[in-house]
Amino acid sequence: MYIAATLVKETVPNYLSSLPIPNSVGGWFHLGVKEWMALVPPTAALAGFTYITYRAFCPHGRPCPTGKVNASILKSNPKVVDTIDVEDIAEKAAFCRCWKSKNWPYCDGSHANHNKETGDNVGPVVIKK
Repeated sequence: MYIAATLVKETVPNYLSSLPIPNSVGGWFHLGVKEWMALVPPTAALAGFTYITYRAFCPHGRPCPTGKVNASILKSNPKVVDTIDVEDIAEKAAFCRCWKSKNWPYCDGSHANHNKETGDNVGPVVIKK
């Protein structure tokens, strides 16, 4: 327990007080290479802590960002492409843009749940004849 107390009470405050943090905005422009290099480790630690905290508290029921838009539609194809002839459309048709529709490529309103869960505002593309 003594080691943890020493770390919290002495080592960390001494380390932080020794960092070359300027008193003004203009002071950042006067830092040398050695001073900038001294700021890299605490900045990396703060960025890592922020990322880990974000991932740990990703809201339940809401997917964490993966970078993929299409989660389930025609995943066996290298690219999803649908062609619809305008003559096949009655008066109008709504096409999905959220990739959540069970009636792909037509919109089935799944974007409403998607928007509620993610705070997004996506809707269908409506084509009129």
